[in-house]
Amino acid sequence: MATILIRNARIVNEGKITEGDVAIEGELIRKIGKNLEGNFDSIIDANGKFLLPGAIDDQVHFREPGLTHKGEIYTEAKAAVAGGITSYMEMPNTVPNTLTQELLEEKYKRAAEVSLANYSFFMGASNENLEEVLKTNPRNVCGIKIFMGSSTGNMLVDKREVLEAIFSKCKLLIATHCEDEGTVRRNNEEFKEKYGDQLNATHHPLIRSEEACWLSSSMAVELAKKYNTRLHILHISTAKEVSLFRNDIPLKEKRITSEACIHHLWFSDADYLTKGNFIKWNPSVKTATDRDGILKGVLDDRIDIIATDHAPHTFEEKSAPYSSAPSGGPLVQHAIPAMLELVREGKITIETVVRKMSHAVADCFQIEKRGYIREGYFADLVLVDMNSEWTVEKSNLLYKCGWSPFEGTRFHSQITHTIVSGHLVYENGEFNESKKGSRLLFNR
Repeated sequence: MATILIRNARIVNEGKITEGDVAIEGELIRKIGKNLEGNFDSIIDANGKFLLPGAIDDQVHFREPGLTHKGEIYTEAKAAVAGGITSYMEMPNTVPNTLTQELLEEKYKRAAEVSLANYSFFMGASNENLEEVLKTNPRNVCGIKIFMGSSTGNMLVDKREVLEAIFSKCKLLIATHCEDEGTVRRNNEEFKEKYGDQLNATHHPLIRSEEACWLSSSMAVELAKKYNTRLHILHISTAKEVSLFRNDIPLKEKRITSEACIHHLWFSDADYLTKGNFIKWNPSVKTATDRDGILKGVLDDRIDIIATDHAPHTFEEKSAPYSSAPSGGPLVQHAIPAMLELVREGKITIETVVRKMSHAVADCFQIEKRGYIREGYFADLVLVDMNSEWTVEKSNLLYKCGWSPFEGTRFHSQITHTIVSGHLVYENGEFNESKKGSRLLFNR
């Protein structure tokens, strides 16, 4: 088995920063300590860089199958490892929608062939496929995804009786996109009538409003409490919704958890004036008060996880008029640098970033032997130079769509090395693609 020694690292793990070495043998971390000795196939001198457990992104859209003009598992996983994300969980709103066990397994087979990062795929729910949903294996599938708001194809679950059935019968984690469809549609018609051709991205947070999010999120929480369902609400976008979640019990005891996304922690509605459709997401980026309230929820542990909702579209698609431009954008390559910028600004600590992007995701989903820097765990590791300035430009983007909402942003931290299951896949801009990532397993 190949061996690697990482020397002189500042190890960020389990709420502490310690100086030390990490020895890797095969896929696993063999030893953590100081001045480790032995014969190693390769030695990386971290020279004071920060060593983090690889981030685990619990919400990405890699667009394969059916939408590969926007992105592919190969290209987007490659961008992810360059950004320090070593594992991801991908969503079912591909074409065809992932609504059968056979279609789900086809995605796993494809990832095994091409994904440089570790992977899992959500099983999708619709108004008609409860029987297929209930066949999902909790050991090797991250969870069930319900779109309680508009989505691709046949994935909107808007019938109360269907939601009741899924929440009452499903034993897996259910992840939800929460926006009340009726509210969004009424708002959209009202704004179309009022503004006509002048409708633009600045109206987006008013159409996909706080009310729409609250009505749907609160209903999901109500159902989860009624049936003791394991519920995880994705991409919280309003300060009001933060109050739905508890912080008085440990994460491992929570039945209802939540996630914040990079764009909702970074942008506000003021940015629509310059970014337009390129920060058009569902749920929408809202006010600075909402952005600050979401960060407060992250810091006080009402919000458990930080993720990306990476969802690429082509530059041409996003350049269309507001009503035609799709929602979503690419983020996996820049998520950790963006959060480390908030660390630099004193808004969050690096220990908390690691907890929310690695530890908490592993705990929330019960992922086997990942998310921590521990002996016997898989060596999913990231080295970061906290004093390496660089600017996001088209020339250094790895997304297939070829654009980023962060273009022109100057970051002060850079990922230099990414190790996935003991394999050094990324080093100073170069990739070693000789080994692919692994399917995530869950202790359930």
